[in-house]
Parts: sequence; C-alpha cells; structure tokens
Amino acid sequence: MKKLRRKYKKPKRPWDSSRIEQEKGILREFGLRRKKEIWVAEAIVREFRRRARDLISIKDEGEKKILLERVIGLGLLERGQGLENVLALNVKDILNRRLQTVVFRKGFADSIKHARQKITHGHVYMGGRRMIFPSYIVPVDREREVKLDKGGKD
Repeated sequence: MKKLRRKYKKPKRPWDSSRIEQEKGILREFGLRRKKEIWVAEAIVREFRRRARDLISIKDEGEKKILLERVIGLGLLERGQGLENVLALNVKDILNRRLQTVVFRKGFADSIKHARQKITHGHVYMGGRRMIFPSYIVPVDREREVKLDKGGKD
C-alpha cells in the first residue's frame, strides 16, 4: 500500500502577522475553507518553479517542452511564453484555475462560497461526470465542459 504524504508545507513562521493578513484576504477572495488549501497551491507553484529553475540550468529541451505543455494546458501561461514566465507564477494563478473559481466566474453561482456548495453537493458536472472536488484544477481544454445539473438553482 502506498504511503500517503502531505502535499504541502506549513509556514516556517506560524505567527507572522503580515502572512496571516495576506492569507485572510486570499481566503475571502477565493472562498476557501482553510489555509491548508492555500498551502497546497503554494506547493504546486513551488514545484513548477523548481522544475523551471532546474531546466534553465541544464537546458534539456525535451523536459522543457513537457513542463511548458503542462503549465499551458492548465491555463497558467499563454502559448509562446518561456520558462522565465513559469518563474513568475504565483498562488493566485493556481487558485484562479480551481473548479470552485471557474464555476463562479461562469455565473453558475451567486457567490464564490455558493459555487463551493454547489460542487460539494454534486450539482456540477464536467464532461458528463459529477465533480465534487472544489479544489480540482480545471485544464483549459475541459473548461467548456463544466455544466450545472438540470435542477437549476438551489
């Protein structure tokens, strides 16, 4: 059986007031439940940036293409941008691609928290399949498949 590991790192300074205020604003803006969701997004950005730094130093074209296709497929970068732009990614870029944010921006919900509720209650479908995870990162090519169920509003 595979050992489950944490997908995030806690902050080194837990009582840093400027970080706490910044995280509160992000929680409010994106309708997140807990700060752990921010830390997971930070870990995703950290990993993309680490891979980009490594690829810049070793100049491996195959791996570079794979990383850029992945980042472009997630909608974090535009086509034609390079590894330098991967280094400029931030947490809000990842949070903007979450299913919860996509549902709200498409107008399926009245607020960002309403979007989360619709998803967790099973009212959102993607490609004919029910999606119940608000944290799902929606690829650009599947964004048009996000639909609300036939029941309409709550």
